[in-house]
Amino acid sequence: MRDKETRMLHNKIIAVSGIGPGLGVKLAVEAARAGAAGLVISARSPDKLDDAEQRIRDVNPDCAILKQPTDITDAGACQALVDAAVARFGRIDGLVNSAFAHGAMDHASTADIDSWMEPIGTNLFGTLRLTQAVARQMQQQRDGAIVMINTMAVRKVPPVGEAGYAASKAALATSVKYLAKELGPDNIRVNTVHMGWMWGAPVQGYVQWQAQQSGIAEDDIKGQIAASIPLGIVPPDEECARAALFFVSDYSRVVTGAALDVNGGEYMP
Repeated sequence: MRDKETRMLHNKIIAVSGIGPGLGVKLAVEAARAGAAGLVISARSPDKLDDAEQRIRDVNPDCAILKQPTDITDAGACQALVDAAVARFGRIDGLVNSAFAHGAMDHASTADIDSWMEPIGTNLFGTLRLTQAVARQMQQQRDGAIVMINTMAVRKVPPVGEAGYAASKAALATSVKYLAKELGPDNIRVNTVHMGWMWGAPVQGYVQWQAQQSGIAEDDIKGQIAASIPLGIVPPDEECARAALFFVSDYSRVVTGAALDVNGGEYMP
């Protein structure tokens, strides 16, 4: 393992929301691998936190871990996370907003609009509730970095069936610019990462759904996706996690309001 001083998140306290199968747990594991001194991990289900803790211990036994069950749609729960983190670590250096709700696979022209309340309530309002709670602490510190995990669905012609999800994430992407402008004077940076196809639990579920809808084998659907990507692979979610963590590291101290596309070159806006 590299010297501690050369690891990207050496001595950082990083909070990650949405710990669960796929990118969420990989963000926490890769933050530990990058040398984070402490991790605040949150999810609605305590069993997901227990699994994440073990994975983190496997790569960095020295990383201190605070497990905080949190529903980000509850403002009180968001503040409780911040209070617990400060009591344990004294500060929060970085927040990675990974918690999300996909909602139903639907079409904008025919969707039950009420069904959009879940993705909008979680992906936009919930993320902003947690961001506001953490930002208040970072304003006291006069330092911090926040990154939103976003999606390719707001950067290219979106996949059919993701209208509600894409709408919620597009609103979140716009909020990043306002947050960056408002929080910049307090030395708080806010950026976003638009993930493309990532080989992890959510995309695996999508491939299974497509296979059921089309009658095409799952491997063939995965191959079709990889064929559209210049690097020739569906990027592993741990590799995508590392790109996101750049934004909570000191390597991006003069970057705010930015959007990074992590997609193996599939689209180039």
